[in-house]
Amino acid sequence: MSTITKAIIATAGWGIRRLPITKSIEKAMLPVGNRPLVDYVVQDCIKAGIRDIYLVVNQGNSQVRSYYSDNSELSAYLSGGRQDEILRSLALPNVNFHFIEQPRNSRYGTAIPVSLVAPELKPGESVVMMTGDDFIYNRDGSSEVARLIEATPEGGNSMLAADVGPKLIGRYGAIQFDQNNNFVQIVEKPAEGQAPSTWANISKYVLNYDMVQSITNYSQLDMSGEYYITEPINQYVYGGGSIKVVGAAGQYLDGGNVYSWLAANNAVLNMPSYTSSEPQSPPTDSNQQ
Repeated sequence: MSTITKAIIATAGWGIRRLPITKSIEKAMLPVGNRPLVDYVVQDCIKAGIRDIYLVVNQGNSQVRSYYSDNSELSAYLSGGRQDEILRSLALPNVNFHFIEQPRNSRYGTAIPVSLVAPELKPGESVVMMTGDDFIYNRDGSSEVARLIEATPEGGNSMLAADVGPKLIGRYGAIQFDQNNNFVQIVEKPAEGQAPSTWANISKYVLNYDMVQSITNYSQLDMSGEYYITEPINQYVYGGGSIKVVGAAGQYLDGGNVYSWLAANNAVLNMPSYTSSEPQSPPTDSNQQ
């Protein structure tokens, strides 16, 4: 049984692709069904045995923090009578939520949330890293995070991949992996017919302590532009390290643009208008092009 009990969930960012709605609603709080996007990630982590969740939020933002905090006035209003069932459904799980603010006008990118939480980790400890605006949906209620952890070598590193198909892979970073499903490289937004596979990097990882330190060191470099978590990952592999690529068993759903968000709602609510294909199998040798 894995001893990984901590997860980082990145929810900071302006949500530029979802403006104007994200002017007043944090992107991770956009609803899919009757729950916010981020809660699908949180619940998946909880099912996997995560007990400390570090939510990295924009400086000054309060919506994610409010959602995972007690609302005593609402609880008092719902208590008693027929409202008890509703009240029980709102009960917070037995998990410790930690809120880490990411400064608005400083360094940004997928590496930054890891560096902000790094001081909370002990030597030898591994952590799950997730983004809060997309998730893997399993209709049977199983945990994709649990599968990712189980597939990760003890004390090692891994990344979750989603098969988005040949038509969509050009929008993502296409993962190249070897015959043992070990990461080789990521080809960002490949031209048609140039992708090494149809498996996309969706920024969901298990990271060991040494990798977290490498990401933190990279985040402290004086450079312009975005700090991508894939940069220190590439350096780690070039230096002889190994990262396992784990194919998602469930369906990848994304709230990044209005069309994919609508598709996510249709999928979760099982609406008849949703026509996407069934989830693909995890990567094997035959999945590589």
